Amino acid sequence: VTGNKWAINKEHIATMKDGAILANNGHFDVEIDVVRLKEMALSQRRIRQHVVEYTLPSGNRIYLLAEGRLVGQTAAEAHPAEIMDMSFAIQALAAEYLLKEPGSLENKVYLIPQEVDHSIARLKLKSMGIEMDELTDEQKEYLSSWTVGT
Repeated sequence: VTGNKWAINKEHIATMKDGAILANNGHFDVEIDVVRLKEMALSQRRIRQHVVEYTLPSGNRIYLLAEGRLVGQTAAEAHPAEIMDMSFAIQALAAEYLLKEPGSLENKVYLIPQEVDHSIARLKLKSMGIEMDELTDEQKEYLSSWTVGT
């Protein structure tokens, strides 16, 4: 997670314990020197999707996740593109909101305005062919209260 090239290199790999797991969650897929790992390995076998076992001359097995690519985007289900696009949209529209409010905001943490959040939700749902219902006044009251129904 350094964002730098070969943060895990041949020397590191050679001293890893049997069963070590390598996963890159950094900025680019250059942090783990996968080319050297492959050169060093006596054998490799796919254990399952996104997991390859490399056996080193020492007999130690190294498990590489997602081919050394960004594991959270390549192999995980937690952040698929369908979620990431909304996250990036929120970031972009929040930045736009800040730019439109020069000098009027204090230096503190703000919640994303509901109109920005809702516009992103509407756009996402529309791209999926889904229409969004409007909340009734009773539903709005319920969502804004911690006392109703408890």
